[in-house]
Amino acid sequence: MAKKRTLQGALKAAVQQQKQQQKQNQKRNAAAAVAGPPSKKQKLSSQQPQKKKQHVQPSQLQPVIPFSPSEQILLIGEADLSFAASLASHHKCTNLTATVLEPSLSVLQEKYPHVQTNISTLLSSNTKNKLLYNIDARKLNPSKLGSFLFDRIIFNFPHVGGISKDVNRQVRYNQEMLVDFFRSAKNVLSPKKGSSIIVTLFEGEPYTLWNIKDLGRHSGLEVGRSFIFRGEGYPGYKHARTLGVVKRKKDGGVSESAWKGEERRARSFVFVRRGEGEVQGRGKRGKEESEEEEDEGWGDEEGEGESEGGDDKDGESEDGGGDKNEEREEGKEPQAEMLPKRILVMSTRGEVMDDRGYQI
Repeated sequence: MAKKRTLQGALKAAVQQQKQQQKQNQKRNAAAAVAGPPSKKQKLSSQQPQKKKQHVQPSQLQPVIPFSPSEQILLIGEADLSFAASLASHHKCTNLTATVLEPSLSVLQEKYPHVQTNISTLLSSNTKNKLLYNIDARKLNPSKLGSFLFDRIIFNFPHVGGISKDVNRQVRYNQEMLVDFFRSAKNVLSPKKGSSIIVTLFEGEPYTLWNIKDLGRHSGLEVGRSFIFRGEGYPGYKHARTLGVVKRKKDGGVSESAWKGEERRARSFVFVRRGEGEVQGRGKRGKEESEEEEDEGWGDEEGEGESEGGDDKDGESEDGGGDKNEEREEGKEPQAEMLPKRILVMSTRGEVMDDRGYQI
């Protein structure tokens, strides 16, 4: 029941967000109708190049690294482990626990033939790094994770996989997975103030429809900040897909021209326990973050700062993992942006329904 109330609360927030957006669109359309067609002078003015509003400093384009090398870091749904390998080799992290949903090395190698190189890098000498198999993001348990409590828990590009092609059902399945993840992750999160759970998602639909901020709130968390995820901050990292590498149809070899998820715009959300979020100042650092982080469309009814890496490989089908989108044709990018908008309505009993009458 608690889980159902959590999802209903998040989905009701989505309904309110959509209603607000519709009202704004109606106001704009009404204003345009009253104003009438633009004059010749207005047309010429609109065709002139617009001046830039702000000058973006080079420092604002630098990747945000949300951890320290010495911290206890848990990586969820690591797929081909290239993100974990980058943390070990480039960022010199020595207390990494990388996890995969796959039950064994042989299964992992079948999906990602190159994975052994990344494993060797991760488990290099002079570190306490470890790799754990068969770890479900929904059921994180201290006994399975070496009885550690973690300063940072990182889940990049979670996605349940291609369970359904229906957009509304996909949204619901992913919301359920994230609620389960947040609740189980709290069990292995260090009690130290500021310990965080970091989730990275692609920007745009359908990911904005998940209302990840609300899912976190209903799980006893809040967004302390968010930031643009920049893959260049993790040398050697490459986006991996839930179903494994993309293979050429001609000879079955690994495709080198497949769509590269690490090049798509994404955002990382840093969740902390409720009440531990820090108000961002307007000093130099606060200014940089606010200018970089225009996260329009993520829905922020409660007014959190718009300053909200990961490893986009966690797309384990039944548990959620890196968004390795399911479109597998060589060189073809998944058309997530082209999916139809989700329409939610409220029934007379207060249930959240989609546009075809399904309760969600």
